[in-house]
Amino acid sequence: MTAIYMNPVNLIGSQAKTIATLVLLLMVLPLNLTLTLVALLRSAVLKPQRFQDASSDSPQTILISGGKMTKALQLARSFHRAGHRVILLETHKYWLTGHRYSWAVDRFYTVPNPQSAEYAEALLEIVQQEKVDVYVPVCSPVASYYDAAVQKVLNAHCVVMHLDVDTLQRLDDKYEFATIAQSLCLKAPKSYKITDPQQVIDFDFTEVQRKYILKSIPYDSIRRLDLTKLPCETPAKTAAFVRSLPISPDRPWVMQEYIPGQEYCTHSTVRDGHLQLHCCCESSAFQVNYEHVEQPEIEDWIRKFAGGLSLTGQISLDFIRADDDGQVYAIECNPRTHSAITMFYDHPDVAAAYLDSKPAQTAQPLAASRPTYWIYHEIWRLLTHLWSPSQTWQRLQIIAQGKDAIFDWNDPLPFLLVHHWQIPLLLWGNLLHPKEWIRIDFNIGKLVEVGGD
Repeated sequence: MTAIYMNPVNLIGSQAKTIATLVLLLMVLPLNLTLTLVALLRSAVLKPQRFQDASSDSPQTILISGGKMTKALQLARSFHRAGHRVILLETHKYWLTGHRYSWAVDRFYTVPNPQSAEYAEALLEIVQQEKVDVYVPVCSPVASYYDAAVQKVLNAHCVVMHLDVDTLQRLDDKYEFATIAQSLCLKAPKSYKITDPQQVIDFDFTEVQRKYILKSIPYDSIRRLDLTKLPCETPAKTAAFVRSLPISPDRPWVMQEYIPGQEYCTHSTVRDGHLQLHCCCESSAFQVNYEHVEQPEIEDWIRKFAGGLSLTGQISLDFIRADDDGQVYAIECNPRTHSAITMFYDHPDVAAAYLDSKPAQTAQPLAASRPTYWIYHEIWRLLTHLWSPSQTWQRLQIIAQGKDAIFDWNDPLPFLLVHHWQIPLLLWGNLLHPKEWIRIDFNIGKLVEVGGD
């Protein structure tokens, strides 16, 4: 295994950033603790049934992975609210997740990393021990393949709401996805698979109407935000840029037509090709704000796509409405749960969308639902834009008109423990074993590290 060494200057800077962040979190702890105590007292006085609206006629046991992520917490609450029993799991590294203390969670387990040989056996043991009826993977890009592969072991014991291995690999490949979409007569950008920088250097850009961008087909948390337009100002600059990227047959990239326009992200839950649950939001590079917008063309695109492939599982698609022709193009597919599902925090039919074969109608965020955000992200944005009155006003409006995705008056412990247990312990671990980190993502409950998981 190759060791990772940090430059001493970078090491000192990283440790200083870590200590400063721990101090800031400590400063806001009293406010969070007060809010949590008020919520607990409120629950004691009002005695709500832990935000459970109804008891299911046939309660089931639901296993949900990705326990550190807000989307897993949201699904746990939705299933619990419908009267089902919820088992939450995470990898050993994230045993400290604050979501394990949610009142929606009946039991919590940790398992080995999905890449390990013991992963499938550990999942099977939990499924058999807890008599799990349905497994809903809330997985990372890396884990999505292994949760597809594990179906061979689990299918005899429970339903797995996830794509099969072959379909997942094809849709997770940005080039294959575009090819499949076009085969179904659905719009997608022109795309070329790149396994050698020379392919781009030799490409004839003289007749193209739009610029191109390069994207790594394997998930790359850092370079995924690089939207360098090709060709560059000169052939030499194009060649230099392309050669700076880790392109190889083992790590292919896709050169995709860049279409300026409004981008959208979606989450869809599908069963046997039927669209069970759907939401759509305007998107951004670092997405931590979600507000549902009606886009009938996008919804129709997904219906045709899911039906054409008879999909079962969860898919997140990115779209763009082109400025030049007004058409909707699908950019890529991420075959897993999207954080936009937090918009279903008050929807009564989420569980039915996952468990019923064909519900009466597709579940979409309620008209009265407020946009979701993560308050600590919003506070940070406020602090870093104090000199910009327009930005400050925008952030304050988001806070006033929206809802924190983690906080729930009837389930307050995760809000306290994610911010003042889970994240501080990750920071403390980073202080003891320094590794460069870029940001804290409270949404997915981790430090985004260079070369991290």
